[in-house]
Amino acid sequence: MIPADHAAPSPLRTFSPRTHARARLICFPHAGGAAGGYRAWGLDAPWDVEVCGVQYPGRGDRFDVPPATDLESLLDDLVPGLSRGRTGEELASTVLFGHSMGALVAYEAARRLAVTGRPPGALVVSGQPAPLRSRGGALHRASDAELLADLTRLGGTASDVMDNRALLEALLPAVRSDYRIAETYRPLPGAPLGIPVTVLYADDDPEVTADEAAAWAGVGTGPCAVEVFGGGHFYLETRRADVLPRVFRAVRAVLSETVPAWPSTP
Repeated sequence: MIPADHAAPSPLRTFSPRTHARARLICFPHAGGAAGGYRAWGLDAPWDVEVCGVQYPGRGDRFDVPPATDLESLLDDLVPGLSRGRTGEELASTVLFGHSMGALVAYEAARRLAVTGRPPGALVVSGQPAPLRSRGGALHRASDAELLADLTRLGGTASDVMDNRALLEALLPAVRSDYRIAETYRPLPGAPLGIPVTVLYADDDPEVTADEAAAWAGVGTGPCAVEVFGGGHFYLETRRADVLPRVFRAVRAVLSETVPAWPSTP
């Protein structure tokens, strides 16, 4: 468990605040990722959508906080701060997005928020099999070299990081913890989600098949849309010009349902 006295006031990092935001997109990083990975998304967002990256413990400006050892302790650390500074009503115009491991964290965070009676407006997941189709694995118990080889295989770590041995050694405990969370994940007890779910994946991603992506339809009672893009596991970067409009469309769908349109000028 993460000691309470180490918890940051909020795990959210907003790199491009929107003064007149009417909706919010909260983004959960992949294993080994950090909130800063969504910096460009904030810059590219529509004028009325604010993008926040979630800062997991053990990286970025939370480097001094011990990494989570399991998903429940990670949720204990993150979920209370997801709505901090916001009202319950505003959560209805909040969409959670997660890629790879982040998809599982976003999904379980949405379920925990729903238990409190304050669910997000929608969930967008990317590059990850549905919870009941999670593959598991044992790389979290592998050597440092094997763990780094998997990061290289997936292509999600910048070359300047891979070339910096001291930085890699500092980051590896957090990376290993993330792998442990993803590889030992089992759906937590609870009710199905009742919000719209959008599922994105890439046709050349070894981490998720079309059937595994489609199986997300079983996580809730709301509508589920599935869309495929070209590329590999980190298609979010290589196909960003195509992916971002689809993500923001999901946000706008919630916005149109929960926030009255601004009156036109007479």
